[in-house]
Amino acid sequence: MACMPQRKKRRPMSEINVVPYIDVMLVLLVIFMITAPLLTQGVNVELPQAESKVMTEETDEPLVVTVTANGDYYLNVGEDVDKPVDRQMLVTRVAAVLRHKPKTPVMVRGDTHVEYGKVVVAMSLLQKAGAPSVGLITDAPEDTGKK
Repeated sequence: MACMPQRKKRRPMSEINVVPYIDVMLVLLVIFMITAPLLTQGVNVELPQAESKVMTEETDEPLVVTVTANGDYYLNVGEDVDKPVDRQMLVTRVAAVLRHKPKTPVMVRGDTHVEYGKVVVAMSLLQKAGAPSVGLITDAPEDTGKK
């Protein structure tokens, strides 16, 4: 009887090659770094210039109502931040946010060329929604070099 060589039993390899996962993560990181600044843009308005105090970084992200030159209202909350909202929808959404996070700062961005009454209406709608105080967003004045 011939002696048959015995086969070595192979154990399953329990290592995972993570190099492809690292490549995928680096690609995703680059994509998010490029697209993140694009997502923070909103409705384009020309803000009035005034001396004002800068908001601290410690506060929550503010709820911003934008009033365009033609009097449309935009809200930075919800699915369609680049579509105008009517007055009732503005009150409903702001009230919902303030019920969920009552300490959320509320701000109004009014275009330089908008009628003053439209900004006042936005502020009264925000009060109706339960905002305890409303701030106004402005640009810092350009330094003309004259004093």
